[in-house]
Amino acid sequence: MKPRFDTFDIICSLLELQKLVGMRLNQVYDIDNKTYLLRFQRGEEKCVLLLESGTRFHITQFEWPKNDSPSGFSMKLRKHLRNKRLEAVHQLGVDRIVSFQFGTGEAAYYVILELYDRGNILLADKDHVILNILRYHVHGEDARFAVREKYPLNLAKQRSDLPTEDKLREILRNKDGENLKKVLNPHFEYGPTILEHVLLEVNLAGNMKVGKTFIIDQHLPQLLEAFSAAERLINEAIKSPAKGYIIQKKEERASGEGPLYTYQAFHPSVGAEKTVARQHAAQDVRWFDGFNPAVDEYFSSLETQKIDLKAVQQERDALRKLQNVQRDHDERVSALEKVQLDDKLRGELITRNQAIVDAAIMFIRRCIAAQLSWDDIGNYIKEAAAQNDPIALLIKDLKLNINHITLLLSDPYAEEEEENSLKPMLVDIDLDLSAFANAKKYFDAKRSAAKKQQKTIESVGKALKSAEKKTKQALKEVQTTTNIIKARKVFWFEKFFWFISSENYLVVAGRDQIQNEIIVKRYLRENDIYVHADISGASSVVIKNPTSDPVPPKTLNEAGVMAVCYSVAWDAKVLTGAYWVNANQVSKTAPTGEYLTTGSFMIRGKKNYLLPAQLAMGFSFLFKLEESSVSRHKDERKVRQNDELEPIKEEEKDVEMELELSDNEPTSENIDEEKKEELIEFPDTELQIQHSGLNKVSVKLKNTTLTTKEDGGDESSDDEDSDSDKDEQVVYLGDNEPVILKPSSKKSNSAAASQTKSSQPQKMQAEKDKETKPVPQIKRGQRSKMKKIKEKYKDQDEEERKLKMLILQSAGTKKETKKDKKKNKDGRSNRPKTDEVKPKPVPKVAVKRDGDEEEEEVAVNDDVNMLCSLTGQPHPEDELLFAIPVIAPYAAVSNYKYKVKLTPGTGKRGKAANTALALFLKDKLGTPREKECLKSVKSQDLAKNIPGKVKVSAPNIHKHR
Repeated sequence: MKPRFDTFDIICSLLELQKLVGMRLNQVYDIDNKTYLLRFQRGEEKCVLLLESGTRFHITQFEWPKNDSPSGFSMKLRKHLRNKRLEAVHQLGVDRIVSFQFGTGEAAYYVILELYDRGNILLADKDHVILNILRYHVHGEDARFAVREKYPLNLAKQRSDLPTEDKLREILRNKDGENLKKVLNPHFEYGPTILEHVLLEVNLAGNMKVGKTFIIDQHLPQLLEAFSAAERLINEAIKSPAKGYIIQKKEERASGEGPLYTYQAFHPSVGAEKTVARQHAAQDVRWFDGFNPAVDEYFSSLETQKIDLKAVQQERDALRKLQNVQRDHDERVSALEKVQLDDKLRGELITRNQAIVDAAIMFIRRCIAAQLSWDDIGNYIKEAAAQNDPIALLIKDLKLNINHITLLLSDPYAEEEEENSLKPMLVDIDLDLSAFANAKKYFDAKRSAAKKQQKTIESVGKALKSAEKKTKQALKEVQTTTNIIKARKVFWFEKFFWFISSENYLVVAGRDQIQNEIIVKRYLRENDIYVHADISGASSVVIKNPTSDPVPPKTLNEAGVMAVCYSVAWDAKVLTGAYWVNANQVSKTAPTGEYLTTGSFMIRGKKNYLLPAQLAMGFSFLFKLEESSVSRHKDERKVRQNDELEPIKEEEKDVEMELELSDNEPTSENIDEEKKEELIEFPDTELQIQHSGLNKVSVKLKNTTLTTKEDGGDESSDDEDSDSDKDEQVVYLGDNEPVILKPSSKKSNSAAASQTKSSQPQKMQAEKDKETKPVPQIKRGQRSKMKKIKEKYKDQDEEERKLKMLILQSAGTKKETKKDKKKNKDGRSNRPKTDEVKPKPVPKVAVKRDGDEEEEEVAVNDDVNMLCSLTGQPHPEDELLFAIPVIAPYAAVSNYKYKVKLTPGTGKRGKAANTALALFLKDKLGTPREKECLKSVKSQDLAKNIPGKVKVSAPNIHKHR
């Protein structure tokens, strides 16, 4: 396989690149840390140039996957080169170095691509002073390749005259026994392809050995002629564009679908016409109109051909298994046939030598009866054989440990019946049996082997049919899996933690601090919501909102679960809460005198806190639907309205409670008179908190049976006032001070009397919210859950709260200053208005924003619209393209066809993912296509989004562990 461009390739490619001269550079992208795309434009004409450090450069027509975020080198190129015209592109001398000039005069910049050694790409100014470089290194003592150093143009090799006879003799001196091409190649810049081609043209071979098959005095004139031909080819390539061709290798498919052609190397034609190098004359080649299209096709098809080659190998393995089954059965039948033949021969020989066999048996029996040792018996037989005793001569071995002897029997009628005579053979004789009984034993064994052979032959047909069926199924699965892998599209959000909420909102979160920075800077838009766990080191979560409508509470809650699970709370198994803010409240600007590390942001304004989330995630799969199947899944994930929910039973009454802040409780922030009412919802427990002034909020617990008294309307106001102190509860909502919880009934006169004028708008708003907002049916176990919560926090004191908040690393009371105390007396908040979201400390990494805002925005919106083509509930008649593993809050995947529950545990992520996949594949309700899509998912993609060590829960999962 050809690894990189040589000099001849560079010359041919540069001639085709001259059409880019005069075009303006529109944008720069990076595929990886050494491959970059330069997009040029001139009017309606567009071209994309691909540069790979140390390997290649060419115009490409294919779509290449761009990097998650532009690298620092890409940003430097964009800063200096965008909208500049490409003025010139040329090779430095005859070295494998290409220079691209952008702009002229004082505004000139150079991009220098090195294609030798480990490769390099540099950006230099008009004086060739390096502004940025991919790889810093030192060449010798004088040349330093680093920023602010001048690029050493004088180091490039220059084209020299034709080599003389004396120069060639000097090169070949003391190289006896070495390969001719390897000796010459480092001294000339023609490249190995052209060098071998011209050697073959003068009847020399590149693998000739210097001093042996290549005689200097004899072959030197031919070598000089070869270098003259090489110079002619170089001159012709500089003037005339060359064609391009790819060497192909034919791979036969076991499935019989026709051969697969894999690309082995790319080359320009040697001459303007379609002429291959002489060493490639016998190989299968594919021609292209130019050298650039050939290189583009070669590199763009590498990944696909790897998949095809893997499929071919799997097909061969499947057929090899079938052949092994066939060979095994053939060997077993042959062995049984041989056993039958041998047993028949032994029985026949014993029958024809019955008298002498009986005599040998009696002889050994007498020796044993005389109490001779086994060694003495052996010595006695040897002495008798020396005296030509006929019985002793027949005995060839004593196996007295098993009560057997071995006799060499021959056919006594061999001379009379030459055609039917039996060959001499060693026969084991059982001393417990007579000669006739021994013969019968061998004949019985022969009949038993014949029956076994018949059964084996009968079973062979069934086994082969089963093996053929399995082989065909394996071949079909290989082909299907290959097609699924080729059709697989990687969405932009898959590089992050992600899931689709139960109401069809895309939610993404950063894997580390750098991705947190990228998510907020590149993907957080005006209508989006930012969610963060109230704990150190949590991921930044963004809910993508394609409309201006508010994000529903259920989606907010699911995003909160995600934020908590992708934090230290998972491994610590600690329950904590999360909060959400609007996109315009998140800023990278730090307060004066402060510095924000990578992945840290300032949150300005009010935080909307969510209740502590359960540490429960779900592992599932989403299936990509073909366009025609999308309509079947319309409104599969949508916001449910009131009329879509089941009515609430009459006995499940709502209970309203009133929360009063203690006298010394500072409010979370200063509340304007115009915005006295703010409603915070906690969807999981149907808790609503309503601010009413500086020190009072109204709390409503929906769908619960918690009541202070069943007949609250009949009680007097005096009795209620006297009991109010007894029923008071202290609840901590994550702030530094307690909140006093006082139960009150809708029919309570004392509660009505305690309402102030400022609370009247809240009542109206609450009634309005009650009418407009959906009221879901009470969930199973929720009633007892609420009672447990009430009981759990009833007796919580300040010390206990501090200890729990320290564990969560989200609280800690500081000593109040005189200024803070004064503010508290005035009823103003001592909490700073601006909070910093801090991740775990990491080395500082500079991440800069992508300049191509418009294209990214379009791409993001397009992918958000594609969410409807992803379903977790496939129908049997759906046409499925591929499957994507998804890790999401369990509530978001509760309706999916394939799902398991993940909770903090001790199991490894990979093992948990494989266990879940095995469970899904054994699901009897799964269709073959669904299981094929599941099998095609790469193993490295299965577990990469699992939060940490886990416990997998699902019905009957113990059967599949």
